[in-house]
Amino acid sequence: MNKLKMIYCRIYQTVFHIALPFLPYRNPKILNSVTEIPGVLAEKGLHRPLLVTDASIRGLGLTKRLEEVLTEEDGILSVYDKTKPNPTTKMVMEALQIYRHNDCDCIISFGGGSPMDCAKAVGACVARPKKPLRKMAGILRVGRKTPLLIAVPTTAGTGSETTLAAVIVDSDTRHKYSINDFPLIPSYAVLDPAVISTLPYSVAAATGMDALTHAVEAYIGNSTTGYTRREAKKAVRAVFHNIEAAAAHKSLRAEKGMLIAAHRAGRAFTRSYVGYIHAVSHSLSGKYNMPHGQTNAILLPIVLEMYGSVIDKKLAELAVCAGLGKAAEGRKALAGKFIKAVYELNEKLGIPKRIEGIEEKDIDMLAAYADQEANPLYPVPVLWDREALKEVYRKARG
Repeated sequence: MNKLKMIYCRIYQTVFHIALPFLPYRNPKILNSVTEIPGVLAEKGLHRPLLVTDASIRGLGLTKRLEEVLTEEDGILSVYDKTKPNPTTKMVMEALQIYRHNDCDCIISFGGGSPMDCAKAVGACVARPKKPLRKMAGILRVGRKTPLLIAVPTTAGTGSETTLAAVIVDSDTRHKYSINDFPLIPSYAVLDPAVISTLPYSVAAATGMDALTHAVEAYIGNSTTGYTRREAKKAVRAVFHNIEAAAAHKSLRAEKGMLIAAHRAGRAFTRSYVGYIHAVSHSLSGKYNMPHGQTNAILLPIVLEMYGSVIDKKLAELAVCAGLGKAAEGRKALAGKFIKAVYELNEKLGIPKRIEGIEEKDIDMLAAYADQEANPLYPVPVLWDREALKEVYRKARG
């Protein structure tokens, strides 16, 4: 990256870092069961929720308990269940049409990051009915109060129930972009381990590694605060201690631990941002519809290695936090242990070592998208331009 662009990026990031304490971040209120939702709606005088989910979640009966308790309260429930991984503008418009047609007054998202992103985007469209979604891409472009949003995560990974971001794929161009504004932060998050207890092993594993990626990228970036560092460390420790048991559904306590880990990681990265792992991963899931958690898991140790010694100190701190070693072993050794532990964790969880399907002819375009997303926003420990980012794709595909 040329020096002028580097200077611009760092100034841009510094301004946001200075502004962090003054920005209207908030944490959603936590509910422990979906059965608490009707009481919240009654308290707010809301009676016509739109439930945003996907067909597989609904088909497995995961939403049944919620649908039953909502209809018992004489509310009028509308449902959009056609959300798919990497939600598109078309899906958002379909859900928005149901919201408007049924005169809904609030939104409940039930699922992983995709239903939550779709629900947030619907809320943004309700708040700004004359503004196209693409015009809200970027930072602080919604700017109006959105309908009450209650988020029920069915994966312990995305942390979307805490964030101000909605990531959407343009149905026409397949370009993936992020809408970021404070009104998109859900008002309530339901951390109910019963909801994730039937999640397939591969999904639970990949989304758990997504949570780890959020925590690590938030911690090693240059815009951390005391609060985000504490939340990220707690999330890293919890992932290493719980992910294997939670993915195999061996312990309800482990599943709850992973839900809390994902939530803490979400609190950390929504304030301190992520980095090139996410920028590269978003470009891949947008182009090839690859599962975001899995691509993050594969990219995490690769990118950490590429950053080099500049992150040794922070990785050493995370290694000690995760119980992988003691401070006396030294930064370099501990940083190496942490990266090795991530590789080993991926292997234990059955996550592939490489990303198949990346085509050489697409790498220029993918790198351009990643560069556009990450620079200047993400306070990465090392700044890379498009040429450097191309190496990430090539390493990832082996």
